[in-house]
Amino acid sequence: MRYRGARFAVCGLIVLWTMPVVAQPDTSETPRYQFGFEVKGHYRDSDDVQFPSPLPFRPDSIPPGQDRVFLRTVEAGNHVEISVVTLWLEAHWQPWLSGKLKVDLIDRYDRNPTSEDNEWDVDEAWVRFGQETDPGDVPDQPWRAYLKVGKFPKFERQDDRHLESYGLISTSFNRAEDFGFEGGVDLGRRFYVKTSFTKGNPLFYRDPNALAGDHGIEIFRPGSAPNPDPEFESGFPSLYDADIEDYDFQHPEIGVGLGVRLGSESGFVSGDFLAFAYGRDLAESVDLTGTFYGGDLDILRGPGNLFPPATLSGDDKNEWGANLWLYIGDFTFFGQAVSSDTAGLRREGWETEVSYAFDLPYVAGIGGRQLFSYIAPALRYSELDPEFRTHPLFPAPSIMWDWEKIDAGVRIGMLDDMVDLTVEWNDNTFVRAGREESADEFLATIRWEMDWSR
Repeated sequence: MRYRGARFAVCGLIVLWTMPVVAQPDTSETPRYQFGFEVKGHYRDSDDVQFPSPLPFRPDSIPPGQDRVFLRTVEAGNHVEISVVTLWLEAHWQPWLSGKLKVDLIDRYDRNPTSEDNEWDVDEAWVRFGQETDPGDVPDQPWRAYLKVGKFPKFERQDDRHLESYGLISTSFNRAEDFGFEGGVDLGRRFYVKTSFTKGNPLFYRDPNALAGDHGIEIFRPGSAPNPDPEFESGFPSLYDADIEDYDFQHPEIGVGLGVRLGSESGFVSGDFLAFAYGRDLAESVDLTGTFYGGDLDILRGPGNLFPPATLSGDDKNEWGANLWLYIGDFTFFGQAVSSDTAGLRREGWETEVSYAFDLPYVAGIGGRQLFSYIAPALRYSELDPEFRTHPLFPAPSIMWDWEKIDAGVRIGMLDDMVDLTVEWNDNTFVRAGREESADEFLATIRWEMDWSR
């Protein structure tokens, strides 16, 4: 895996270096404000799959009608639901001063780490001094810089996903936002550097499909109701960086990135290559809303700290990897490779996503809006390969399984992009006890967005 990641990085750098630079001038006027809301509804069909947990739970901890505890699909079968209502505000006071506030309500698919987490979340809240260049763009002026303060996505995250699902790498390493400081400097118009000093997302685990799964919720607390029958199951969790719960810097994370951005003279082809690394110390335990399990080292050591993996050592958490964004007309490509070492537990993985947007002929719809704007098929492949083994009685052995996920779907834009429909199939395969198993999911998402500006 590490050699594939190196070849991926080198090939991406060669491709981008051969493209001449094209500038994207900034013609925006200030002050400018944009605000709006977004609602997402889903039809979800999840396979009903279960495997026994190796931990011998007490008899009064086993759900009724079972002789042991199972890892099981979080919520199997067919479901229709509204997953999130998002309110957002963007402000551009000056070309060098801007900010954003984004609040999610309901937040069913991102409740983190369990369904008993808060039903609303401040997803982003930041102020930026200076100008930041988006992946695939080239700044109109060289040698510019920015500083961002608040809660924001990690700089290597793919923010132009074309499916509603997430790949294994984006789920594991950069799905949730972090809090702190991020800065960047354009070294001319080709090269740039970025760095961050943040709180660091606590380590926990979740299922890679739509719902995270429940671990350590109140109904399972020792001394609570006997033989609990939870509404949601555990799923088949993998280690991931969960949402932050507080804003201290007891175990800060430092990140650094070095990138190159190039494009064709016509602007038809553009790209961005970024190499990055992160490092921090793990806490002994992190309190998380919705679970009595602790994050970081606590979750790795198992119940009562009695069942740690054999290779668990130290408290260092380090990640390094590379991204490639590539845009050719209406074709987009994103690739990311990551290698990590978490207290001696090594994982490697990569994912790629390709998409092409086909513009559709004009057909009048509601209020004169174009009925169908575009159709964009997309395909994502991701894999995650842990290189460690859990304790024989560790309750969630899925954290050591080799995973492979294929997400295939299509997005249809409607009413001048006020509404879109995404239909996708998530083929989720893992290796358990030397055998390939699967826990697949079908997901259809209707998204409605309204926005205003002044």
